[in-house]
Amino acid sequence: MTRLKKSPPWCWRHWDSLRAMIVHLSKHHGLGNDFLVYDMDQGDPGTSWSDLAQRWCARTTGIGADGLLILSVNNSQLGMRLFNADGSVAEISGNGIRCLVQAAHHKLSGTDGAQYEVHTDAGLRHVEVIAATDAHTLQVRVEMGPVAGLDEPDGWSALECDPIRPVRHVSLGNPHSVVAVDDVTTVDLARLGALVPHVNLEIIEAGPGANAITMRVHERGAGITQACGSGACAAAEAAITWGFVAPQTDEVVVHMDGGVARVRITDDRHAVLTGPTTWVGTVTVHV
Repeated sequence: MTRLKKSPPWCWRHWDSLRAMIVHLSKHHGLGNDFLVYDMDQGDPGTSWSDLAQRWCARTTGIGADGLLILSVNNSQLGMRLFNADGSVAEISGNGIRCLVQAAHHKLSGTDGAQYEVHTDAGLRHVEVIAATDAHTLQVRVEMGPVAGLDEPDGWSALECDPIRPVRHVSLGNPHSVVAVDDVTTVDLARLGALVPHVNLEIIEAGPGANAITMRVHERGAGITQACGSGACAAAEAAITWGFVAPQTDEVVVHMDGGVARVRITDDRHAVLTGPTTWVGTVTVHV
């Protein structure tokens, strides 16, 4: 009979250390703008969040996502930090905050109508879960805060925009440059976005239909994405300013590559964003 050798104690210690490095992430998307969520109740993984974002968000060698969200939960008070796929920090994300709230809502077994206060690097944001549309998708409303004017970003002249073309630079806690174009499908957005990588670049056209615009976006730290929630808010405010939609419209319908969001701009130029967030799944990884 062959005797099994007893493993030396250091092997067991090594195995325990490997097991301690296992963490869980949930993946969500808002209109195709996808995020990984890490719940801090698992503890601090002891590795740079920037490094983890680059590793986990990589499309071919990682899980794949536009960004990594760090969630902390204290009942209805939530904390949010966002690291873009390139490891840089983003102050806020309209799609990201809905994904983060979906993760917390599931953890807390929340019901329709639940409200949350989310502390972000751009300040406090109020979020309401309107309703579940199916087993994996919630409709969520976010008070995105004021749309404030910004100075022209560094390097903007490299885009060589026609001087008569409507352009608007605004902030929702993060920087946006919105440009009106005749046809969003004919613009080389990747090239233009690479010229101003430090801002979120939105190109928009009027329609289809009344009180609607079509938008494509090149996001800071992620490149071209299927949708951008804060960008939709910036684009809606610009569309009202330029007369693309009626100034007193209840909501601007924003068509993006990943689907449709709705934005209300209040009389005091605050943005309210409504759209879906969908749970994709849960993955176990080693830190």
